[in-house]
Amino acid sequence: MSATVPDGPALNKEIWKIYREFFDLAERRRRWSLERDIPWDQCNPNTSRAVADVVESFCAVELFLPDYVGKALPMTRGIRGRAWFLANWGYEESKHSLVLQEWLVRSGARTEAQIEEISNWAVVGEWHLPADDVRGMTCYTMCQELATWLHYRNLRRIVGETDPALNKILALVSIDERAHYDFYLKVMKLHLEDDRAGTLEQLKRVLNGFSMPATHLLADSAKRAAAVRSLNIFNENLFYADVLVPIMDALGIEKAELRNRAMQKKSLPAPTP
Repeated sequence: MSATVPDGPALNKEIWKIYREFFDLAERRRRWSLERDIPWDQCNPNTSRAVADVVESFCAVELFLPDYVGKALPMTRGIRGRAWFLANWGYEESKHSLVLQEWLVRSGARTEAQIEEISNWAVVGEWHLPADDVRGMTCYTMCQELATWLHYRNLRRIVGETDPALNKILALVSIDERAHYDFYLKVMKLHLEDDRAGTLEQLKRVLNGFSMPATHLLADSAKRAAAVRSLNIFNENLFYADVLVPIMDALGIEKAELRNRAMQKKSLPAPTP
């Protein structure tokens, strides 16, 4: 699939600059090692089952990485900044999957056999793109990355110092997710400058039907969503206060510009990790 939104040479050049800034900053400050940077000897085998269940859900969502990258790359193939970012994003997300799996096993929360069973879900199920062009995907992924950061941040607050290994994992992963959000936010600003009305229409569509990727494909998906809500990691109110409002403020969007059910807290979807 080729991009249906003609970014044009000028916009493509700006996106490439944003990617290089993202990459250079990652190389200087964010690169971390699964083996060296996690205090694995401080895994807590008594970390609550509820926390382990949520970590497993996060891990399972990450396992759909081949769909996320494989389906989006054809859309961005001719746009170097987007395509190179997606390749880098896939690398970082693969680390997230690996480190979460490692904690589940080293903490004793799951066995290797149980991890293998979880991995099979991503083979049986298939995730599909939530938008059909690069601008729609920019809107969706911007929201999704901030929501993912929020999941990890809030779980880390619950874990606290009770499990130093998991605390460090969640800190590193949440920093990565925030950086991903920042990239898409900057690209989104370019789209608003290029075509504000069309971009806002895409954003409204995303907000009206927003949900986190692949969660409906997970085993016991309703139960997993309930576990996230029970720990107060993510719910409708948090989505509104910590995702929607900050995005609107960062982009300089007024409520009147998105005057539909997406702007009413009671009407927001109930996304899960």
